[in-house]
Amino acid sequence: MNQTFIALIIFITTLIFVSLEKINRTVIALAGALLLIILKILNQHEAFSAIDFNTIGLLTGMMVMISIIKRTGLFQYLAIKISKLSRGNVFSLLFFLSIITGILSSVLDNVTTIILIVPITLAICENLEISPAPMVLSEIFASNIGGTATLIGDPPNIIIGSAAHLSFMDFIINLAPFALILLIILPFFISLFYKKEMTQNIEEGWAKVEKFDEKKAIEDPLLLKKSLIVFFLTIFVFVFHHNLGLEAATVALAGATLLLLVSNIDPAETFLEVEWSTLFFFIGLFIVVAGVEKVGAIQWLSNKIITLTRGNLTLITMAVLWGSGISCSFINNISYTISMVPVIHTIGKVTAFNLSPIWWALSLGACLGGNGTFIAAAANLVGVNILKRQGWVVTFKDFFRIGFPIMLISIILSSVYLFLRYLL
Repeated sequence: MNQTFIALIIFITTLIFVSLEKINRTVIALAGALLLIILKILNQHEAFSAIDFNTIGLLTGMMVMISIIKRTGLFQYLAIKISKLSRGNVFSLLFFLSIITGILSSVLDNVTTIILIVPITLAICENLEISPAPMVLSEIFASNIGGTATLIGDPPNIIIGSAAHLSFMDFIINLAPFALILLIILPFFISLFYKKEMTQNIEEGWAKVEKFDEKKAIEDPLLLKKSLIVFFLTIFVFVFHHNLGLEAATVALAGATLLLLVSNIDPAETFLEVEWSTLFFFIGLFIVVAGVEKVGAIQWLSNKIITLTRGNLTLITMAVLWGSGISCSFINNISYTISMVPVIHTIGKVTAFNLSPIWWALSLGACLGGNGTFIAAAANLVGVNILKRQGWVVTFKDFFRIGFPIMLISIILSSVYLFLRYLL
């Protein structure tokens, strides 16, 4: 009982401090993990065995590839090209920027997408003499929605895919169509909050934007060709990785290695851009969750969910979806997802249910819940901070006023989708 109490205190404290962002989240996660080992709740072998190296390898491989592709200027090219398609219409600009952000976030890390797209958006809005707030907020929401669509789009999906042995195509078939629907609806919803901005006359400013030459954004055409060939080859192998008997991490690391080989870029330079802090954050959390699992807390929570839902698959699925959506609006969705994986595994052992609807519920809840508040996902904080540096302040209340309703509508639509497709 004493060990259970200590493990729970460490787990809850870790989640609270990670969510508050007052201390670096990686330091907090590693400190929690080390405390569990030092206090002998876990031994070192148990701690290291708890780390999901498939998740770590997949993230590392994709980070290396993105780091190299970034050098080509491709993302800036796409942002300018898409912006020109709007032809001077503010709503069209909002729509196209949201769609391209969502699509990029389905294959790139959300934070990377926001870092690449937002500065271009700010430059366009400055020339058009319009507020960038609706554009950037829509891009933030779109990044979280787009990340829901694929295995590699958002960290919660990477965790779920590895834990549930779900392939790249499983996510494409089960979540991508629904994510696309949400992505198309998003700009219309945003425009309801910014009616005045959507009707602005921007003819003079548009003349400046039309002078942008997107071709000049491409800094290394040869590297771009090599990068695109390797990237699409990697995505192609992702589609068939289960049939080939390969884990997702193997595919990602193979793509990264091949791109390093053909690009002739010094690996040391590329590795400097890998988000090692994020990787060690994952490692720490895997160990912290293993600690509460060992003392029986996960088993207790699983039994509680089964009891409250009377062992009904529909109620369990909805409980996971709504619990994840609301929780991940206020706490880090990576921490939450890692915590829920063993809970769902235990539910499967006790009930013998087909867990597919529950896994999809967790994915939708964790990813879409990230839109609830600006502390819910790293991409939110990054986007809001970039706006702030440019003199556009978005407060917690401002973000909540738009983000929380978007999250609720997304979860309501997710409930309908899950029920009609898997539970009816």
